[in-house]
Amino acid sequence: MGVMTDPYLWLEDVEGEAQLAWARERNDEAMRALGTERYRELEADIRAVLDSDERIPEVVQRGEHLYNFWRDADHERGLWRRTTWESYLSGEPEWDVIIDVDALADDEGVSWVWDGAEVLYPNRTKALISLSRGGADASTEREFDLESRTFVDGGFVRPESKGAMTWADTTGDEVLVFTDFGEGSMTPSGYPRIVKRWRRGTPLEEAVTLYEGEADDMYIGGYFDHTPGYERAFISRAITFYTNQLIEVRGGELHPLELPDSAEAFVWRDWLLVQLRDDWQPGEETFAAGSLLAVDYEQFIAGGRDFVEVFTPTATASIAGLTATASRLLLTLLDDVRNRVVVATPADGRWVFSDLEIDGVGEFDTISVRAVDAIDSDDVWVTTAGFLTPTTLMHVTADGASTTVRQLPAFFDATGMSVAQHFATSDDGTRIPYFLVSPASVPSDGPTLLSGYGGFEVPRLPSYSPAMARAWLSRGGTYVLANIRGGGEYGPAWHQAALKQHRHRAYEDFAAVARDLVDRGITTRERLGTQGGSNGGLLMGNMLTQYADLFGAIVCQVPLLDMQRYSHLLAGASWMAEYGDPDVPEEWEFIRTFSPYHLAKPDQDYPPVLFTTSTRDDRVHPGHARKMAEKLRDWGYDVTYFENIEGGHGGAATNAQAAMMQALSFEFLWQRVGR
Repeated sequence: MGVMTDPYLWLEDVEGEAQLAWARERNDEAMRALGTERYRELEADIRAVLDSDERIPEVVQRGEHLYNFWRDADHERGLWRRTTWESYLSGEPEWDVIIDVDALADDEGVSWVWDGAEVLYPNRTKALISLSRGGADASTEREFDLESRTFVDGGFVRPESKGAMTWADTTGDEVLVFTDFGEGSMTPSGYPRIVKRWRRGTPLEEAVTLYEGEADDMYIGGYFDHTPGYERAFISRAITFYTNQLIEVRGGELHPLELPDSAEAFVWRDWLLVQLRDDWQPGEETFAAGSLLAVDYEQFIAGGRDFVEVFTPTATASIAGLTATASRLLLTLLDDVRNRVVVATPADGRWVFSDLEIDGVGEFDTISVRAVDAIDSDDVWVTTAGFLTPTTLMHVTADGASTTVRQLPAFFDATGMSVAQHFATSDDGTRIPYFLVSPASVPSDGPTLLSGYGGFEVPRLPSYSPAMARAWLSRGGTYVLANIRGGGEYGPAWHQAALKQHRHRAYEDFAAVARDLVDRGITTRERLGTQGGSNGGLLMGNMLTQYADLFGAIVCQVPLLDMQRYSHLLAGASWMAEYGDPDVPEEWEFIRTFSPYHLAKPDQDYPPVLFTTSTRDDRVHPGHARKMAEKLRDWGYDVTYFENIEGGHGGAATNAQAAMMQALSFEFLWQRVGR
């Protein structure tokens, strides 16, 4: 079906009167079908967890204060607040509320959603506050005075757009701003193409251009390193999703770093750190993709290329995270999708390594690390969590002393439940790992929920999800998380194996896991449900149209589905490095093989499907889900559709909305495969 003759194209008008009327009618149908007493109980149950005062308030240190953003039943849009170290470590902190977003939204008549804050260093008296309407990616930023608790009259304000504004020095008199400056200032992906330096007291129109990207770049941004003695300004040029360039602004001149476009570069104090996506030979030695390299930054600027390999990947081990503190690096590693943390400390031109010892971590628990204050301290926050292990927050000092700060209560009874890791074999012989979370009483051929993502080098790892556990495990269902190619579970090669013309491998991997579950007797096709969002929604679309015989029901959330037009819709052009360019005929030839909107046919044995999206999603166009749902409905398939008006790409802007959307998905799946 060609684009020009597509009868469903009208559904791409995001907020047209007819389109919203269509969405409201579909929403009413969904609630009539799914709004059972069990659904209402489940929604209330999930809402209680999301609003619970027993959740861990994660904090960031800014000067003497610890800042936190918090939502609960009384503050749906949230509070930006702070406390002291002593109060926080007491277990019952006293919070000083800085901004009440609910009150601000009421006062201004705008459905504000918190998007973050940057506190000025070192005096900590001002902040740049980012807010978005309804949770969209487009946001506005305003300067805020932390002493008077008011937005600064005549201060810096960035009008609503995709982009950002960040402090450009330590005085607070200048900012770097990259936003919509008018015609020609945005990339085809809908992101900023120009970075300017804006001085206090001057209009935005007079801001000085520092850098202007190429017309077909993906995103141009900037940032300032406030570390004393290492104050530097940088331009970050994203050419595509996986190619980029780092440029230092030094003495009013631009100094591009001569590195492979596919590498990720970070300047940390005296060091230039380079994480490779492809093999690279800067001198006589060749470094493998997935390596982390380090070199003295000033020597590099002067032409030196004496790199040291800080991390060398193996067939099973890769870097999942990198955290810099005042004097060392912490590498969070994945080895066969299991975490450990290595501390790397530079000393006299060498690097010294040690494992970070963390007590009480389960075999399959996920470990994440954040710096407490990367400028002044080597202390870190360490968070651990597993499918059955409540999230724990620890404070770990430079000498390795660990203190448990908070731990979630057991929001569900995990007695008798178990976690195992298995491997399925994909069509080309590749071993695909997956986690199997079993209920206390495992029924023969029981209801099973399979989830996955498989894109953008993003790994899917174990996490503590009370909503899933209460809605699924506690009712006797089995949960499965598949680590398919396209993700980052085994480093760059695992991701690159499913790019563009090789996309089919991700779908073959997921299908292999589905078959393995049946072969092991864990479930049957009729009792196997599956769920995924965003790129995972594209995965679901392909399961529906290419592997319908494997599933009893499918939940497809904020999905990409029309791969012929995706690059012309909102941020779609930014993903052509992942999927290909449908406007290039030879690339459309392989893209069409994984475009669910075009693969869909009448008179097939498709399982029931639920599509969910958000009107305010300005990343993945809601038209994808709308068009697919309407096409399948017209052909008589079992289609349920729900469109949340707020929420952005996350699908929900408040805890109440999140509870509603999660309960909707779980109730749909249980009605189809759980009974």
